[in-house]
Amino acid sequence: MVISMSDSSTLRAIAQVFRLTGWVSFWIQLVLGVVSGVILLFAVFSQRTGNTTNNPGTGFGAFFAVTGLIVLAVGIYLAFRYTRLGLRLESSNPNNRPRKVETIQVVRFGIMVHLVGMLLTLLGAQTIVGTLLTKSLTLPQVGGGGVYTQVDPSRIIQSLDIFVVQANTNTVTAHFAGLVASIWLLYRISKPQSERNS
Repeated sequence: MVISMSDSSTLRAIAQVFRLTGWVSFWIQLVLGVVSGVILLFAVFSQRTGNTTNNPGTGFGAFFAVTGLIVLAVGIYLAFRYTRLGLRLESSNPNNRPRKVETIQVVRFGIMVHLVGMLLTLLGAQTIVGTLLTKSLTLPQVGGGGVYTQVDPSRIIQSLDIFVVQANTNTVTAHFAGLVASIWLLYRISKPQSERNS
């Protein structure tokens, strides 16, 4: 059963919402995902070249951060797919229009993708922030005479550590944008006809 609306203007409006929401979501997720990816690659590259010591961003937390980015790539694809669904909804041939059930399944899948992505990225953020907190709590305090003791470089919080936290924040924001877009589309497609006309 294709998406059938008694009013062609209603169908056109839903198609436009799919296209506009899809493109806005696509670009927000893409830009934030690319920035996060570049930062994480830089962190991993810096660790391998020995420029940093024991960077928490390249440990267990980075694993979750990278998996969150991989899931974000799926979310970016789904945002693009929303734009294609919008075009198909505008088709003059009813047989080319997607079925309502199929469209709702795609949008629900988008919601699940972004929830899983947010979970993985938040786990990465918690791991990285926990490591940074441990580092900050174990730094030796300056004595009363202002004399610094020898400090293990692996216990110092570096600027790259903060960049990795920023990368995770960007990824969570991208997943949030995709989640909001998917929920909005699900609401629009499931909205009763009486509410659309009011």
